[in-house]
Amino acid sequence: MKKLVTLLGITLLVLQVSAQTPYKLPPKAVVDILDAPPTPFVLVSPANDAMLLVDYRPHPSIELVAQPFLKLGGLRVNPELGSRQRLTQYTRLSVKWLQTGKTVAIEAPADAKLGIPRWSYDGTKLAFTHDLADDVELWIADAATGKAKALPGVRVNDVLTSPFEWMRDNVHLRVKLVPSERGKAPETPKVPLGPNIEETAGKISKMATFQDLLRTPHDENLFEHFATSQLALVNSATSEVKTIGAPAIISSAEFSPDEKYVLVTKLKRPFSYRVPYFYFTRSTEVWDATGKLVTTIADLPISDEIPTQGVPTGPRSVQWQELHPAKLLWVEALDGGDPLKKVPHRDGLMALAAPFSKSPNEVTKIQHRFSGFDWTARRDEVLLAEYDRDRRWRTTAFLNLTNPAKTRKVVFDLSIRDAYKDPGRPVYETRPNGESVFVQEGDWIYLSARGASETGERPRLDRFNLKTLAKQTVFRSPEKAYEQFASFLGNDRNTIVTRYESLTEPPNYFLTDLKNNKRTTLTDFKDPTPQLTGLKKELVKYKRPDGVDLSGTLYLPPDYQAGTKLPVLIWAYPLEYSDPGTAGQVRGSPHQFTSFRGSSPLFFLTQGYAVLMDATMPVVGDAETMNNTYVEQIVAAGKAAIDKLDSMGVIDRNRVGVSGHSYGAFMTANLLAHSDLFAAGMARSGAYNRTLTPFGFQSERRSFWEAPELYFKVSPFMHANKINEPILLIHGEADNNSGTFTIQSERLFQAIQGHGGTARLVLLPHESHGYVARESVLHTLAEMLEWADKYVKNRKGVTGTN
Repeated sequence: MKKLVTLLGITLLVLQVSAQTPYKLPPKAVVDILDAPPTPFVLVSPANDAMLLVDYRPHPSIELVAQPFLKLGGLRVNPELGSRQRLTQYTRLSVKWLQTGKTVAIEAPADAKLGIPRWSYDGTKLAFTHDLADDVELWIADAATGKAKALPGVRVNDVLTSPFEWMRDNVHLRVKLVPSERGKAPETPKVPLGPNIEETAGKISKMATFQDLLRTPHDENLFEHFATSQLALVNSATSEVKTIGAPAIISSAEFSPDEKYVLVTKLKRPFSYRVPYFYFTRSTEVWDATGKLVTTIADLPISDEIPTQGVPTGPRSVQWQELHPAKLLWVEALDGGDPLKKVPHRDGLMALAAPFSKSPNEVTKIQHRFSGFDWTARRDEVLLAEYDRDRRWRTTAFLNLTNPAKTRKVVFDLSIRDAYKDPGRPVYETRPNGESVFVQEGDWIYLSARGASETGERPRLDRFNLKTLAKQTVFRSPEKAYEQFASFLGNDRNTIVTRYESLTEPPNYFLTDLKNNKRTTLTDFKDPTPQLTGLKKELVKYKRPDGVDLSGTLYLPPDYQAGTKLPVLIWAYPLEYSDPGTAGQVRGSPHQFTSFRGSSPLFFLTQGYAVLMDATMPVVGDAETMNNTYVEQIVAAGKAAIDKLDSMGVIDRNRVGVSGHSYGAFMTANLLAHSDLFAAGMARSGAYNRTLTPFGFQSERRSFWEAPELYFKVSPFMHANKINEPILLIHGEADNNSGTFTIQSERLFQAIQGHGGTARLVLLPHESHGYVARESVLHTLAEMLEWADKYVKNRKGVTGTN
């Protein structure tokens, strides 16, 4: 018996070891590239006279990622800090002054526990958080000198939203504090009070499959504990604190432009086990500056009966109108929030001004679904965007809110997928008093556009006349580079800050004089991966048999010799389009610098592969039924890509791998199930059984019960017996993305295993939908490269040809 027990123990040990293995490392070339420090990201000051440079670690250690967190109402909360989960480490801050070129280091703690700074409206100060052992403090820095200090005794709460915002005097901050009376978090009951029960009767709730939701009464108590905050004004010079109102679960708080009122949205019980916190029972209120209730704009129940692709009923998008002292605007659905109802107008625009003693008035009715305002520099003149779900169409109109019927003029009208006609985004300025409006000269505004075209993107800056709709291009990227507008220099409209990069030059910032085209270097960020600067890169275009234009960016290794046929990895993510014209448009640019970050498939270039990056896999058709031919369309697109690369003589079509992440993983599994085009596949964080997302997925509008044949057809799980090529499945064990539960990969693996297929399942501890820990990212790359080497590059029975 003792010998039997010993043997069983050994067997169990072997099984345990095989179930969890140490983290792998990919080849040294890959490790060196991933570990190269990234260039800082840049935040231009509101005064447009300086840039904040933020250094960071994109891939922290697994030790940080593995810190315990609570799943509460769609959030991930670090119970030790009482804050949101931290996944990126910001390490150093510095300010680059544009006119003098001087760089000032901010005297912040050097422990990689900083938050993202926010400029004061006048551009003289910075505010940022710093994590301590068990709470979060607030720091203030002088942008000119770099001197910085913590505000003593100020502990902030960032669980729901940003914990601070500058006031318009550039001295005070509106802060969400940890309540002084908050004690220890509720302890987990050692013995359950009883079963967890949900009941429904007559309620129609077709909500998405959200994750990290509340599950128990104890979760409710924890959410209330960590999400409750005390609103306050804090003096950045003296650290004086003035509380506003009583502690509450405040999801948002914004002062009126005249700072006499506060617009507050509070969450309250009952909470929900079905939807995230922003759909909980809530009220939107106007307080005076002391926290006294002035009026209630909305008092809404749990929003768990929203129609598919619809909106909640009641006031939504409540906001202060720019250039008014204290005037609120919001919209309310006129169709019950249901996009399937046939009505002449979907939304009504409402307004209410201080002292908020009257009833709100309807400003105008909106034909389609309201999707946002843009604020011109003239009071009451706005751009209002609306979205037509039936056509997937965005219409933007200019109007004066004092007389919208007579002043409304459509300025932009295009498909949401139309990259070629996209006018770009209006350029804003933030004034020293906090007003945020268009940069405007009379009727002329500025638009910063990506500049998509048949040859790739060429970013540009345009002047646009709101009255005549005339357009003047004042700057456009050079043809063989990628240069985009970042900001103006101060109030000078003839000098701009640009971000320039090319195939061989890493992104850097420059001052460009638009009159004489003189350029002045602002930054000198070095190439983090000089060993790969010589890689080959080109835009390739081809057609699907149905005539739809397709494209992708082909990468070849630096040492590629013409005529060599390489193994290739095709990386893609399907998108839906209403018409072939927009589906075939070229997006991206072959002239951008190639950055190697995260678990990018571009690392395959270091191991002798070609990579077709972002190969277009459009699904084209009527928005209601296009997925009926999803499988046929992606298979045809995959074959067209292989045919094109084969015709160029750069690949061996017998050694083609396919890969994707999320919806790209769903695509990968479907391509293996419904074609024999690929030697193997690598699918990361995908959803493979669409019956587990029964009320729609991606842009699918029908439920499982309305189109069961479709859900069966497009679910790779249902066709696991047909997946006869090797597939690598990678998934984060803590995936929090709607629909892509970790069990999706587990069940597909078991289904393939049950039919004798070849598959490998890799579950990454503590990782979410995207993988961030250095160990996880390197392991992912190692798994992918090993899988591809075994089943693509060195495919049995197939030899490469030259």
